Amino acid sequence: MSTPAESTFVLPDVGEGLTEAEIVQWRVAPGDTVAVNDVLVEIETAKSLVELPSPFAGTVGTLLAAEGETVSVGHAIITIVAVVDAAASPATIGQSEHGEPATPAEDEGGGAVLVGYGTGGQVKSRRRKPVASAQERVTSSVGVVAKPPIRKLARDLGVELAAVTPTGAAGEVTRDDVLRHASQASVFRNIETPEWGDVREESIPVSPRPAPARTTEPERTVANGDEREETFAVKGVRKAVASGMVQSAYSAPHVSVWTDVDASRTMELVKRLKSSTDFADIKVSPMLIMARAVVWAAQRTPMVNAAWVDGENGAAEITVRRYVNLGIAAATPRGLLVPNIKDAQDMSMRELARALEKLVLTAREGKTSVADQQGGTITITNIGVFGMDAGTPIINPGEAGIVALGTIRQKPWVVDGEVRPRWVTTVAGSFDHRVIDGDGMSRFIADVASILEEPALLLD
Repeated sequence: MSTPAESTFVLPDVGEGLTEAEIVQWRVAPGDTVAVNDVLVEIETAKSLVELPSPFAGTVGTLLAAEGETVSVGHAIITIVAVVDAAASPATIGQSEHGEPATPAEDEGGGAVLVGYGTGGQVKSRRRKPVASAQERVTSSVGVVAKPPIRKLARDLGVELAAVTPTGAAGEVTRDDVLRHASQASVFRNIETPEWGDVREESIPVSPRPAPARTTEPERTVANGDEREETFAVKGVRKAVASGMVQSAYSAPHVSVWTDVDASRTMELVKRLKSSTDFADIKVSPMLIMARAVVWAAQRTPMVNAAWVDGENGAAEITVRRYVNLGIAAATPRGLLVPNIKDAQDMSMRELARALEKLVLTAREGKTSVADQQGGTITITNIGVFGMDAGTPIINPGEAGIVALGTIRQKPWVVDGEVRPRWVTTVAGSFDHRVIDGDGMSRFIADVASILEEPALLLD
Protein backbone atom coordinates (compact mmCIF):
# COMPACT_ATOMS: atom_id res chain seq x y z
CA MET A 1 0.00 0.00 0.00
CA SER A 2 1.34 3.46 -0.92
CA THR A 3 1.06 6.41 1.41
CA PRO A 4 2.47 9.97 1.49
CA ALA A 5 5.66 10.27 3.56
CA GLU A 6 7.60 13.40 4.43
CA SER A 7 11.37 13.26 3.98
CA THR A 8 13.82 15.81 5.34
CA PHE A 9 16.93 17.01 3.55
CA VAL A 10 19.65 18.48 5.79
CA LEU A 11 22.55 20.62 4.64
CA PRO A 12 25.39 18.23 3.71
CA ASP A 13 29.13 18.80 3.98
CA VAL A 14 29.73 19.74 0.34
CA GLY A 15 33.48 19.78 0.57
CA GLU A 16 36.43 19.19 2.88
CA GLY A 17 35.10 19.95 6.33
CA LEU A 18 33.09 23.12 5.64
CA THR A 19 30.79 23.74 8.60
CA GLU A 20 28.23 26.20 7.26
CA ALA A 21 26.78 27.76 4.13
CA GLU A 22 24.51 30.64 3.17
CA ILE A 23 21.21 30.05 1.40
CA VAL A 24 21.57 32.20 -1.72
CA GLN A 25 18.49 31.32 -3.77
CA TRP A 26 15.75 28.73 -3.59
CA ARG A 27 15.00 27.19 -6.97
CA VAL A 28 11.74 25.62 -5.73
CA ALA A 29 8.70 26.70 -3.74
CA PRO A 30 6.23 24.80 -1.52
CA GLY A 31 3.92 22.74 -3.70
CA ASP A 32 6.39 22.32 -6.58
CA THR A 33 6.92 18.84 -7.96
CA VAL A 34 10.56 17.73 -8.10
CA ALA A 35 12.38 14.71 -9.49
CA VAL A 36 15.61 13.18 -8.27
CA ASN A 37 18.59 15.42 -9.12
CA ASP A 38 16.44 18.51 -9.76
CA VAL A 39 18.23 21.55 -8.30
CA LEU A 40 16.61 22.61 -5.03
CA VAL A 41 18.75 25.50 -3.83
CA GLU A 42 21.90 27.45 -4.53
CA ILE A 43 24.19 27.86 -1.51
CA GLU A 44 27.42 29.78 -0.94
CA THR A 45 30.12 28.14 1.12
CA ALA A 46 33.37 29.70 2.20
CA LYS A 47 34.87 28.67 -1.13
CA SER A 48 32.26 28.38 -3.86
CA LEU A 49 28.67 28.58 -5.05
CA VAL A 50 27.07 25.13 -5.06
CA GLU A 51 23.76 23.88 -6.45
CA LEU A 52 22.21 21.16 -4.28
CA PRO A 53 20.17 18.55 -6.18
CA SER A 54 17.23 16.74 -4.67
CA PRO A 55 17.80 13.20 -3.37
CA PHE A 56 14.02 12.65 -3.44
CA ALA A 57 11.18 12.70 -5.93
CA GLY A 58 7.95 14.21 -4.70
CA THR A 59 6.30 17.49 -3.75
CA VAL A 60 8.12 20.28 -1.94
CA GLY A 61 6.75 20.65 1.58
CA THR A 62 8.38 23.33 3.72
CA LEU A 63 11.42 25.52 3.14
CA LEU A 64 13.13 25.48 6.55
CA ALA A 65 15.75 28.16 5.85
CA ALA A 66 15.33 31.62 4.35
CA GLU A 67 17.41 33.16 1.58
CA GLY A 68 20.35 35.01 3.10
CA GLU A 69 20.35 32.79 6.19
CA THR A 70 23.58 31.04 7.21
CA VAL A 71 22.90 27.40 8.01
CA SER A 72 25.14 24.90 9.80
CA VAL A 73 25.95 21.55 8.25
CA GLY A 74 23.42 19.01 9.50
CA HIS A 75 20.61 21.58 9.82
CA ALA A 76 17.33 20.67 8.07
CA ILE A 77 16.65 22.97 5.12
CA ILE A 78 13.69 21.46 3.24
CA THR A 79 11.03 18.75 3.44
CA ILE A 80 9.72 16.80 0.47
CA VAL A 81 6.56 14.69 0.47
CA ALA A 82 6.85 11.52 -1.58
CA VAL A 83 4.49 8.62 -2.21
CA VAL A 84 6.23 5.48 -0.94
CA ASP A 85 5.56 1.97 0.24
CA ALA A 86 3.77 2.06 3.57
CA ALA A 87 6.47 -0.17 5.05
CA ALA A 88 9.13 2.45 4.38
CA SER A 89 9.96 5.05 6.99
CA PRO A 90 10.55 8.76 6.38
CA ALA A 91 14.15 9.51 5.39
CA THR A 92 16.65 12.16 6.29
CA ILE A 93 19.45 12.78 3.81
CA GLY A 94 22.58 14.80 4.43
CA GLN A 95 24.27 14.97 7.81
CA SER A 96 23.05 14.90 11.38
CA GLU A 97 23.11 17.93 13.65
CA HIS A 98 26.03 16.31 15.46
CA GLY A 99 28.10 16.27 12.28
CA GLU A 100 27.65 12.54 11.67
CA PRO A 101 26.03 10.88 8.67
CA ALA A 102 22.27 10.61 8.75
CA THR A 103 21.10 7.08 8.04
CA PRO A 104 18.68 6.77 5.11
CA ALA A 105 16.05 4.08 4.99
CA GLU A 106 17.49 0.95 3.44
CA ASP A 107 16.22 -0.49 0.20
CA GLU A 108 17.36 -3.68 -1.45
CA GLY A 109 17.88 -1.95 -4.74
CA GLY A 110 19.82 0.94 -3.25
CA GLY A 111 18.92 4.59 -3.76
CA ALA A 112 19.59 7.09 -6.49
CA VAL A 113 23.24 8.01 -6.20
CA LEU A 114 23.90 11.76 -5.99
CA VAL A 115 27.31 13.34 -5.84
CA GLY A 116 27.94 14.18 -2.19
CA TYR A 117 24.74 12.71 -0.75
CA GLY A 118 24.90 8.95 -1.29
CA THR A 119 21.71 6.93 -1.46
CA GLY A 120 18.25 7.43 -0.09
CA GLY A 121 15.69 4.72 0.56
CA GLN A 122 12.77 6.64 -0.94
CA VAL A 123 13.83 6.51 -4.61
CA LYS A 124 14.50 3.34 -6.55
CA SER A 125 17.77 3.04 -8.42
CA ARG A 126 17.80 2.95 -12.20
CA ARG A 127 20.45 0.28 -11.99
CA ARG A 128 20.47 -2.32 -9.27
CA LYS A 129 23.56 -2.24 -7.09
CA PRO A 130 24.74 -4.43 -4.21
CA VAL A 131 23.63 -3.24 -0.81
CA ALA A 132 26.43 -1.09 0.62
CA SER A 133 27.85 -1.73 4.06
CA ALA A 134 27.31 0.83 6.81
CA GLN A 135 30.84 2.17 6.39
CA GLU A 136 30.37 2.45 2.60
CA ARG A 137 27.15 4.40 3.13
CA VAL A 138 28.96 6.76 5.49
CA THR A 139 31.74 7.33 2.95
CA SER A 140 29.43 7.84 -0.03
CA SER A 141 26.98 10.01 1.90
CA VAL A 142 29.09 12.78 3.37
CA GLY A 143 32.69 11.80 2.75
CA VAL A 144 35.32 10.64 5.15
CA VAL A 145 34.89 11.74 8.77
CA ALA A 146 37.93 13.86 9.67
CA LYS A 147 38.56 17.19 11.35
CA PRO A 148 39.72 20.13 9.19
CA PRO A 149 43.37 20.00 10.46
CA ILE A 150 43.51 16.32 9.55
CA ARG A 151 42.09 17.04 6.09
CA LYS A 152 44.73 19.76 5.60
CA LEU A 153 47.48 17.37 6.68
CA ALA A 154 46.20 14.77 4.21
CA ARG A 155 46.12 17.32 1.38
CA ASP A 156 49.65 18.50 2.18
CA LEU A 157 50.91 14.91 2.22
CA GLY A 158 49.02 13.98 -0.94
CA VAL A 159 46.93 11.36 0.90
CA GLU A 160 43.46 10.41 -0.36
CA LEU A 161 41.37 10.28 2.83
CA ALA A 162 39.01 7.76 1.27
CA ALA A 163 41.92 5.30 1.11
CA VAL A 164 42.83 5.70 4.79
CA THR A 165 41.55 3.18 7.36
CA PRO A 166 40.08 5.21 10.27
CA THR A 167 40.91 4.18 13.84
CA GLY A 168 39.21 6.99 15.77
CA ALA A 169 36.70 6.16 18.47
CA ALA A 170 33.84 7.62 16.40
CA GLY A 171 35.08 6.17 13.12
CA GLU A 172 37.02 9.31 12.19
CA VAL A 173 40.41 9.49 10.53
CA THR A 174 43.13 10.55 12.98
CA ARG A 175 46.50 12.24 12.42
CA ASP A 176 48.28 8.93 13.04
CA ASP A 177 46.10 7.26 10.40
CA VAL A 178 47.15 9.85 7.79
CA LEU A 179 50.83 9.73 8.72
CA ARG A 180 50.80 5.93 8.72
CA HIS A 181 49.28 5.88 5.25
CA ALA A 182 51.56 8.52 3.75
CA SER A 183 54.58 7.52 1.75
CA GLN A 184 57.40 9.57 3.18
CA ALA A 185 60.96 9.92 1.94
CA SER A 186 63.75 10.20 4.50
CA VAL A 187 66.21 12.41 2.66
CA PHE A 188 65.70 15.45 0.44
CA ARG A 189 68.27 16.41 -2.14
CA ASN A 190 68.11 19.94 -3.55
CA ILE A 191 68.66 19.14 -7.22
CA GLU A 192 69.10 22.19 -9.44
CA THR A 193 67.50 20.62 -12.51
CA PRO A 194 64.02 20.68 -14.04
CA GLU A 195 63.96 16.87 -14.17
CA TRP A 196 61.91 15.61 -11.23
CA GLY A 197 61.53 11.89 -11.84
CA ASP A 198 58.65 9.80 -10.49
CA VAL A 199 58.54 10.88 -6.82
CA ARG A 200 55.85 13.55 -6.42
CA GLU A 201 56.44 14.42 -2.76
CA GLU A 202 58.87 13.80 0.07
CA SER A 203 58.93 14.87 3.71
CA ILE A 204 61.85 16.31 5.68
CA PRO A 205 61.84 15.90 9.50
CA VAL A 206 62.15 19.23 11.31
CA SER A 207 63.38 19.64 14.88
CA PRO A 208 60.52 20.39 17.29
CA ARG A 209 59.95 24.03 18.11
CA PRO A 210 57.34 25.82 20.24
CA ALA A 211 53.94 26.19 18.63
CA PRO A 212 52.96 29.75 17.64
CA ALA A 213 50.75 31.60 20.08
CA ARG A 214 47.07 31.54 19.28
CA THR A 215 45.54 34.81 18.21
CA THR A 216 42.22 35.96 19.59
CA GLU A 217 39.34 36.83 17.32
CA PRO A 218 38.66 40.56 16.96
CA GLU A 219 35.56 41.95 18.60
CA ARG A 220 32.55 42.38 16.37
CA THR A 221 31.74 45.91 15.27
CA VAL A 222 28.27 47.17 16.19
CA ALA A 223 26.52 49.71 13.98
CA ASN A 224 25.95 53.05 15.70
CA GLY A 225 22.98 54.08 13.61
CA ASP A 226 24.96 56.72 11.69
CA GLU A 227 23.79 56.59 8.08
CA ARG A 228 27.30 57.46 6.92
CA GLU A 229 28.51 54.06 8.07
CA GLU A 230 27.50 50.54 7.20
CA THR A 231 28.16 47.35 9.13
CA PHE A 232 27.73 43.92 7.61
CA ALA A 233 28.39 40.40 8.79
CA VAL A 234 31.64 38.71 7.80
CA LYS A 235 30.74 35.42 6.13
CA GLY A 236 31.26 33.29 3.06
CA VAL A 237 34.38 33.99 0.99
CA ARG A 238 35.36 37.08 3.03
CA LYS A 239 35.29 35.05 6.25
CA ALA A 240 37.39 32.29 4.69
CA VAL A 241 39.91 34.76 3.26
CA ALA A 242 40.22 36.58 6.60
CA SER A 243 40.80 33.33 8.48
CA GLY A 244 43.37 32.08 5.99
CA MET A 245 45.28 35.36 5.87
CA VAL A 246 45.45 35.65 9.67
CA GLN A 247 46.59 32.04 9.91
CA SER A 248 49.30 32.58 7.30
CA ALA A 249 50.51 35.99 8.49
CA TYR A 250 50.82 34.93 12.13
CA SER A 251 52.22 31.43 11.64
CA ALA A 252 54.58 31.72 8.64
CA PRO A 253 57.43 34.26 8.97
CA HIS A 254 57.14 36.15 5.68
CA VAL A 255 60.16 37.45 3.78
CA SER A 256 59.71 39.41 0.55
CA VAL A 257 62.17 40.05 -2.29
CA TRP A 258 61.73 41.76 -5.66
CA THR A 259 63.55 42.89 -8.77
CA ASP A 260 62.87 45.06 -11.81
CA VAL A 261 62.77 43.29 -15.16
CA ASP A 262 63.10 44.33 -18.80
CA ALA A 263 60.14 42.37 -20.17
CA SER A 264 60.37 43.69 -23.74
CA ARG A 265 61.05 40.25 -25.23
CA THR A 266 58.11 38.82 -23.28
CA MET A 267 55.85 41.45 -24.87
CA GLU A 268 57.26 40.56 -28.31
CA LEU A 269 56.54 36.87 -27.70
CA VAL A 270 52.99 37.62 -26.56
CA LYS A 271 52.44 39.62 -29.76
CA ARG A 272 53.71 36.73 -31.91
CA LEU A 273 51.57 34.18 -30.08
CA LYS A 274 48.47 36.32 -30.56
CA SER A 275 49.05 36.31 -34.30
CA SER A 276 49.77 32.57 -34.41
CA THR A 277 47.06 30.28 -35.78
CA ASP A 278 47.82 27.82 -32.96
CA PHE A 279 46.61 30.41 -30.42
CA ALA A 280 43.88 32.00 -32.54
CA ASP A 281 41.07 30.84 -30.22
CA ILE A 282 42.93 31.37 -26.92
CA LYS A 283 43.48 34.54 -24.89
CA VAL A 284 47.22 35.22 -24.59
CA SER A 285 48.74 37.67 -22.11
CA PRO A 286 52.02 38.19 -20.23
CA MET A 287 50.52 36.05 -17.43
CA LEU A 288 51.03 33.02 -19.67
CA ILE A 289 54.78 33.63 -19.86
CA MET A 290 54.82 34.42 -16.13
CA ALA A 291 53.09 31.12 -15.36
CA ARG A 292 55.61 29.17 -17.45
CA ALA A 293 58.43 31.07 -15.76
CA VAL A 294 57.18 30.24 -12.26
CA VAL A 295 56.78 26.54 -13.09
CA TRP A 296 60.28 26.42 -14.62
CA ALA A 297 61.87 28.27 -11.70
CA ALA A 298 60.07 26.10 -9.12
CA GLN A 299 61.60 23.02 -10.69
CA ARG A 300 65.06 24.58 -10.25
CA THR A 301 64.37 25.61 -6.64
CA PRO A 302 61.97 22.97 -5.28
CA MET A 303 61.78 24.43 -1.75
CA VAL A 304 59.58 27.32 -2.95
CA ASN A 305 57.07 24.64 -3.91
CA ALA A 306 57.17 22.98 -0.48
CA ALA A 307 54.96 23.25 2.61
CA TRP A 308 55.51 23.38 6.36
CA VAL A 309 53.44 20.76 8.19
CA ASP A 310 53.00 21.05 11.97
CA GLY A 311 52.90 17.76 13.83
CA GLU A 312 52.13 16.75 17.38
CA ASN A 313 54.18 17.78 20.43
CA GLY A 314 55.97 20.53 18.52
CA ALA A 315 57.28 18.25 15.78
CA ALA A 316 57.14 19.44 12.17
CA GLU A 317 57.97 18.35 8.66
CA ILE A 318 58.59 20.01 5.32
CA THR A 319 56.75 18.40 2.42
CA VAL A 320 58.43 18.96 -0.94
CA ARG A 321 56.10 18.59 -3.93
CA ARG A 322 57.61 17.30 -7.18
CA TYR A 323 54.68 18.72 -9.11
CA VAL A 324 53.23 22.20 -9.51
CA ASN A 325 49.57 22.93 -8.82
CA LEU A 326 49.78 26.56 -9.90
CA GLY A 327 47.45 28.88 -7.97
CA ILE A 328 46.15 32.03 -9.64
CA ALA A 329 44.75 34.69 -7.29
CA ALA A 330 41.50 35.91 -8.85
CA ALA A 331 39.44 38.94 -7.82
CA THR A 332 35.79 37.94 -8.34
CA PRO A 333 32.42 39.47 -7.44
CA ARG A 334 32.35 37.04 -4.49
CA GLY A 335 35.80 38.06 -3.26
CA LEU A 336 39.31 36.65 -3.54
CA LEU A 337 39.55 33.08 -4.84
CA VAL A 338 42.74 31.11 -5.52
CA PRO A 339 41.92 28.23 -7.89
CA ASN A 340 44.88 26.25 -9.15
CA ILE A 341 45.94 24.49 -12.33
CA LYS A 342 46.76 20.88 -11.50
CA ASP A 343 50.10 19.46 -12.73
CA ALA A 344 51.03 22.63 -14.61
CA GLN A 345 54.56 21.26 -15.09
CA ASP A 346 53.23 18.73 -17.61
CA MET A 347 51.44 21.28 -19.82
CA SER A 348 52.55 22.73 -23.13
CA MET A 349 52.33 26.48 -23.71
CA ARG A 350 49.00 26.06 -25.50
CA GLU A 351 47.58 23.77 -22.79
CA LEU A 352 48.64 26.19 -20.07
CA ALA A 353 47.08 29.11 -21.96
CA ARG A 354 43.82 27.19 -22.28
CA ALA A 355 43.87 26.27 -18.57
CA LEU A 356 44.48 29.90 -17.55
CA GLU A 357 41.63 31.13 -19.73
CA LYS A 358 39.22 28.54 -18.34
CA LEU A 359 40.26 29.27 -14.76
CA VAL A 360 39.66 33.01 -15.11
CA LEU A 361 36.29 32.63 -16.85
CA THR A 362 35.07 30.10 -14.29
CA ALA A 363 36.13 32.35 -11.40
CA ARG A 364 34.41 35.42 -12.88
CA GLU A 365 31.20 33.44 -13.30
CA GLY A 366 31.35 32.37 -9.66
CA LYS A 367 31.50 28.69 -10.60
CA THR A 368 34.93 27.78 -9.22
CA SER A 369 34.58 24.45 -7.44
CA VAL A 370 36.00 23.59 -4.03
CA ALA A 371 38.27 20.98 -5.64
CA ASP A 372 39.80 23.61 -7.94
CA GLN A 373 40.83 25.64 -4.88
CA GLN A 374 42.48 22.78 -3.01
CA GLY A 375 45.94 21.29 -3.26
CA GLY A 376 47.78 24.37 -4.55
CA THR A 377 51.58 24.39 -4.22
CA ILE A 378 52.58 27.95 -5.23
CA THR A 379 50.55 31.02 -6.27
CA ILE A 380 50.80 33.96 -8.69
CA THR A 381 48.96 37.22 -8.05
CA ASN A 382 48.75 39.68 -10.94
CA ILE A 383 48.61 43.06 -9.19
CA GLY A 384 49.69 44.72 -12.43
CA VAL A 385 46.10 44.64 -13.72
CA PHE A 386 45.30 47.22 -11.01
CA GLY A 387 48.22 49.46 -12.03
CA MET A 388 50.43 48.41 -9.11
CA ASP A 389 54.19 48.07 -9.57
CA ALA A 390 54.99 45.75 -6.65
CA GLY A 391 53.71 44.44 -3.34
CA THR A 392 54.37 42.05 -0.47
CA PRO A 393 51.58 39.47 -0.84
CA ILE A 394 50.57 37.08 1.95
CA ILE A 395 51.27 33.42 1.29
CA ASN A 396 48.30 31.17 0.60
CA PRO A 397 47.89 28.74 3.56
CA GLY A 398 49.51 25.38 2.87
CA GLU A 399 52.13 26.85 0.55
CA ALA A 400 55.60 28.38 1.00
CA GLY A 401 55.66 31.05 -1.71
CA ILE A 402 53.60 33.55 -3.69
CA VAL A 403 54.80 35.64 -6.64
CA ALA A 404 53.42 39.06 -7.64
CA LEU A 405 53.62 40.39 -11.19
CA GLY A 406 53.54 44.19 -11.38
CA THR A 407 52.18 46.33 -14.18
CA ILE A 408 54.20 46.33 -17.42
CA ARG A 409 54.81 49.83 -18.72
CA GLN A 410 57.35 51.63 -20.85
CA LYS A 411 60.20 53.18 -18.86
CA PRO A 412 63.69 54.46 -19.61
CA TRP A 413 66.14 51.57 -19.40
CA VAL A 414 69.88 51.40 -20.02
CA VAL A 415 70.69 49.05 -22.93
CA ASP A 416 74.29 48.74 -24.14
CA GLY A 417 75.17 52.01 -22.47
CA GLU A 418 72.22 53.91 -23.97
CA VAL A 419 68.93 54.93 -22.39
CA ARG A 420 66.03 53.48 -24.35
CA PRO A 421 62.29 53.04 -23.77
CA ARG A 422 61.68 49.43 -22.71
CA TRP A 423 58.74 47.45 -21.33
CA VAL A 424 59.60 47.16 -17.63
CA THR A 425 57.90 45.33 -14.78
CA THR A 426 58.65 44.28 -11.21
CA VAL A 427 58.58 40.67 -10.01
CA ALA A 428 58.11 40.32 -6.25
CA GLY A 429 57.58 37.36 -3.98
CA SER A 430 56.84 36.47 -0.36
CA PHE A 431 58.15 33.25 1.13
CA ASP A 432 57.89 31.19 4.32
CA HIS A 433 61.31 31.60 5.95
CA ARG A 434 60.78 28.38 7.93
CA VAL A 435 60.92 26.49 4.64
CA ILE A 436 63.29 28.43 2.40
CA ASP A 437 66.25 30.68 3.07
CA GLY A 438 67.27 33.92 1.39
CA ASP A 439 69.54 32.35 -1.20
CA GLY A 440 66.81 30.03 -2.45
CA MET A 441 64.08 32.66 -2.68
CA SER A 442 66.44 35.11 -4.36
CA ARG A 443 67.56 32.50 -6.87
CA PHE A 444 63.93 31.64 -7.61
CA ILE A 445 62.92 35.28 -8.26
CA ALA A 446 66.04 35.75 -10.40
CA ASP A 447 65.06 32.70 -12.47
CA VAL A 448 61.55 34.05 -13.01
CA ALA A 449 63.01 37.41 -14.04
CA SER A 450 65.43 35.76 -16.46
CA ILE A 451 62.55 34.08 -18.32
CA LEU A 452 60.63 37.35 -18.62
CA GLU A 453 63.78 38.97 -19.96
CA GLU A 454 64.54 36.11 -22.35
CA PRO A 455 61.64 33.64 -22.87
CA ALA A 456 63.85 31.62 -25.24
CA LEU A 457 65.43 30.09 -22.12
CA LEU A 458 62.30 27.93 -21.87
CA LEU A 459 63.51 26.07 -24.94
CA ASP A 460 66.58 24.75 -23.10
